Amino acid sequence: MLRRYVSPYGKYLWGSVILNILSAIFNIFSFAIMIPVLKIIFRMDETMYEFIPWSTANLKSFFHVLMNNFYWSVNESIITHGAVMTLILLSLMMIFLTLLKTSCYFGSAAVMVPIRTGIVRDMRMEIYNKILDLPLGFFSEERKGDIIARMSGDVQEVENSITGSLDMLIKNPILIIFYIGTLIFISWKLTLFVLLFAPLMTWLMGVVGRNLKRKSTEAQALWSDTMSQVEETLGGLRVIKAFLAEKAMSVRFGKVTDAMRRKNARVATRQSLAHPVSEFLGTVMICIVLCFGGALIVSEKSTIDAPTFIFFMTILYSVIQPIKDLSRAAYNIPKGMASMDRIDRILNAENPIRESEGAKSITEFNDRISFRNVSFSYEDGREVLHDISLDIPKGKTVALVGASGGGKTTLVDLIPRFYDANSGNISIDGVPIRDLTIGSLRSLMGNVNQDPILFNDTIFNNIAFGVEGASEEQVIEAARIANAHEFIMDKEEGYSTNVGDRGCKLSGGQRQRISIARAVLKNPPILILDEATAALDTESERSVQEALERLMHNRTTIAIAHRLSTIKDADEIIVIDQGRIVERGTHDELIAKGGYYRKLHDMQAL
Repeated sequence: MLRRYVSPYGKYLWGSVILNILSAIFNIFSFAIMIPVLKIIFRMDETMYEFIPWSTANLKSFFHVLMNNFYWSVNESIITHGAVMTLILLSLMMIFLTLLKTSCYFGSAAVMVPIRTGIVRDMRMEIYNKILDLPLGFFSEERKGDIIARMSGDVQEVENSITGSLDMLIKNPILIIFYIGTLIFISWKLTLFVLLFAPLMTWLMGVVGRNLKRKSTEAQALWSDTMSQVEETLGGLRVIKAFLAEKAMSVRFGKVTDAMRRKNARVATRQSLAHPVSEFLGTVMICIVLCFGGALIVSEKSTIDAPTFIFFMTILYSVIQPIKDLSRAAYNIPKGMASMDRIDRILNAENPIRESEGAKSITEFNDRISFRNVSFSYEDGREVLHDISLDIPKGKTVALVGASGGGKTTLVDLIPRFYDANSGNISIDGVPIRDLTIGSLRSLMGNVNQDPILFNDTIFNNIAFGVEGASEEQVIEAARIANAHEFIMDKEEGYSTNVGDRGCKLSGGQRQRISIARAVLKNPPILILDEATAALDTESERSVQEALERLMHNRTTIAIAHRLSTIKDADEIIVIDQGRIVERGTHDELIAKGGYYRKLHDMQAL
């Protein structure tokens, strides 16, 4: 995960490493001042130190020369200024080094903020762009609420668990390395004794946190169920209230939230073990070392004196905190990685709609759209279209009629490659659509659907959607053609009126005319109408139908219709039943045949 997301923020990462190194160094030296302070207080050091020229120091003897010259300067200060003044000077030096240490610590945390926030932003953008890139078929298998949960809850969990632990993953190893190096420098025997307990501590931490990732995955799956039910409830409030189903929905939602509460409680309980376990193990280790070191000091063979041992214990206690933080990270990261796995199911989803190598760009439509023996089945194996062959000449209007579920919408979805046919070939001007770039193919087409999709934005921006640099005059002209200009100007804010979520502030006919105006502005040579007037009342249908007739003028139009009165004048009517073409011809020809189309017509007439 770090390889994928941290590389753009390398300069911040190196800044954090450098500042953490400085913080560790200043911390060690601030505590090292305790040794001469304690020796002065307890009058323990009678050694007379001689100054060693710095020029004689090499890499091996640098620390020896540094410590010798430091003690020499302390002795000189005691002789010159007295013990009390020297004690004050050493205390001030300790305060200054602590100030430097805390400043570096703050700086190391501050430079991590752009990394943490940047990773979360990049992750959300990657998921969003992947959602835009995936084909429609992917979303027929996934719940919208689940996808929203992964983009919100799972990304938030990654931010809290992984990026929140990132500074600990950088800072704590640096502190541990420097502190353990200092412990070895003070007394390698004591340090070796301490390190014997490290594997035991690591093993005990692993026992507690081993199945945290699995439990976290289950908890996040329940979060997805919760979001899905919220999304379903918001979309179906009218039906819930009409059928007095509030209590049933509340019980249904309560079951999911109770299950999530129980699962989260287990995860949180296991996480809460991190601090007490590490606290207990750390205290046990300190006490054991205290006994062992104390025994060394009271013996005659001790290699360190009491002040140095106190410094050793201080550094040892300091190394326990970063170990605790690492153990906390070891608990948090599996929880975040469980969410990362769920996110990767979207990011790693394959898009079967791919452009072929050397795909051509198409800029105009000159002849015809051709279907040749086209069949299509969904992933579950259910066949929707079977052996479809037809031609749609330029400038003609071809209508698709038939019972719901017969495959009409799927047929037109194959043209812009929302799906790919399982067999057969679809071509435009003799070029297979698989050999065309997807962008140029879809640029030839405009869609007007039964349920007009508007975005929570102004009327102007909804009409100009997808058309870069559209001028006010162009948008108004498109609205006039779509019979929308008058009702727009009746609004208090005119074209700046916000349409609300999915256009909820407009009537059905108004939403549809905005949708038509959008298609007019795009000015596509091929127009796809998917039951564009099916959901409208008679008066709205008249206004929309007039707008559609203007839009269809001199365009190639494929119209899906249930109301046969709207497609009587089509150049050809294709009757589809259970994925097959059963009849085709003009309105009069099909009426004369007395077949399936005549039956549909008579039912509507009745």
